[in-house]
Amino acid sequence: MRYSALSVLVNGLTGKVAPAWRSPDPKPEYDVVIVGGGGHGLATAYYLAREFGITNVAVLEKGYVGSGNIGRNTTIIRSNYLLPGNNPFYELSMKLWEGLEQDFNFNAMVSQRGVVNLFHSDAQRDAYRRRGNAMRLHGVDAEMLDREAVRKILPFLDFDNARFPIKGAIRQRRGGTVRHDAVAWGYARGASQRGVDIIPHCEVTAIRQQNGHVTEVETSRGTIRCKRLALATAGHSGVTAAMAGITLPIETHALQAYVSEGLKPFIDTVVTFGAGHFYLSQSDKGGLVFGGDIEGYNSYAQRGNLANIEHVAEAGVAMIPALSRVRVLRAWAGVMDMSMDGSPIIDKTHLPNLYLNAGWCYGGFKATPASGLCFAHLIATDAPHKVARAFRLDRFARGHLIDEKGQGAQPNLH
Repeated sequence: MRYSALSVLVNGLTGKVAPAWRSPDPKPEYDVVIVGGGGHGLATAYYLAREFGITNVAVLEKGYVGSGNIGRNTTIIRSNYLLPGNNPFYELSMKLWEGLEQDFNFNAMVSQRGVVNLFHSDAQRDAYRRRGNAMRLHGVDAEMLDREAVRKILPFLDFDNARFPIKGAIRQRRGGTVRHDAVAWGYARGASQRGVDIIPHCEVTAIRQQNGHVTEVETSRGTIRCKRLALATAGHSGVTAAMAGITLPIETHALQAYVSEGLKPFIDTVVTFGAGHFYLSQSDKGGLVFGGDIEGYNSYAQRGNLANIEHVAEAGVAMIPALSRVRVLRAWAGVMDMSMDGSPIIDKTHLPNLYLNAGWCYGGFKATPASGLCFAHLIATDAPHKVARAFRLDRFARGHLIDEKGQGAQPNLH
């Protein structure tokens, strides 16, 4: 059923509301099996069916749909990247976000409220100006704001902070937020309508090979044969790749996010602190949604520690002193697959029918549509999408890194 005002009226009067997607028992064999029912796995299934007509597809999810990183982030979308390897890819993702709700007929609450990145020194201003110029050369919107222009947008910032005075900002007006779990629901519904089997609570425990090809996966719901196998398991990429004998250049860290009590309208954009890692927006329910750095140690636990909460709170209050009077209601964590250069991997592996989607670091949510489209293109055609050619697995051996922050092989710093 296509959602519309009429369908809402009819369903309300009749009380008949069908599930948004099917959850059938797994079949013995599929053309494509996707491991990971998060945003990237579901988007890949959706685009495989819609763009390439491949519908004999199963998406295997260990938990429930939306239980992983797709529901554990701060909902921010943007395409304000510097390097050629990243910029066209994230701009494609932004363009897909802009038409996504009409495309998959689901209200994902896409809100292009803008993203403002503050700078606090002349050197940081120059770096931001360089990034802005690179964005505009790639056709991405960017504008530099001086101190007074920022004050008109965000008058409550601590402009005269003794350590971190605010001198201006770079803004991308097309950036913003999207309701994260609705993205998973929309892609799941769209894929299911096209014949894809969404199979929750189905954990993959082993990957079987024969004559140099993947032949089947062992799962908690039985053995499933496959002609092609795609891994999109985010923070658990290292675990699933190891089942196929692959050691990835990835570390897993927890990243916490927080939401405050509901407030009256306070901020109508996304703002980031340039003197630390802190980002803030306000949800439609009034809660302030914010986050900061990942935890400094490796972990698969979906929780963080109190020391990082203190660190994030200090950065937030340094930027907006009024936050010291706001109560935090909830905190949660996702597990980030941090690569050695901070950029993702969308590539084939040494096994010709095994494909890998991993290493998303902080960029996984905003990349969801383009990641799904490019991964589907790779699986369907056996060739990389033109905007994802730089995301090769072997770039770490060749030295062709995409190090957006220039931190070197320090995954916890990207």
